[in-house]
Amino acid sequence: MDLNLPITMLFAGLLTLLYFALSVNIIRLRWRDRVGIGTGDSQDLKVAVRIHGNFAEYVPLSLVLLVLMEWHGAASTLLYVLGGVLFVARICHALGLTMSVGPSWARTVGVLGTFSVLLMQAGYLIGAFIGGVL
Repeated sequence: MDLNLPITMLFAGLLTLLYFALSVNIIRLRWRDRVGIGTGDSQDLKVAVRIHGNFAEYVPLSLVLLVLMEWHGAASTLLYVLGGVLFVARICHALGLTMSVGPSWARTVGVLGTFSVLLMQAGYLIGAFIGGVL
């Protein structure tokens, strides 16, 4: 088991860059629409804030679970797949909501990808716990 957690470090870095881009987009829209606090009447800003908030709601938990999996010794291929799917899912979610606040293929991919990663992580960790107890 590598206590340096290199795979989690990679995806934490990539997801941080995405979070930064989402944050910069909010700043850009605040300047454009002259909104200091809140979202004012700007629909674009409302969407950008929601995209950013949704990212902040789901990604930290998934990264914590990725740390636990890597620390536990999960296969590197599994960790790369989960991290990669999460990264792509979060990009798709942001693009999907930017294209339309209603349903879109990209938003659907984003939601299903994020939920799939979380469920697989939960399953792995619960299975590892049960396997260690029995």
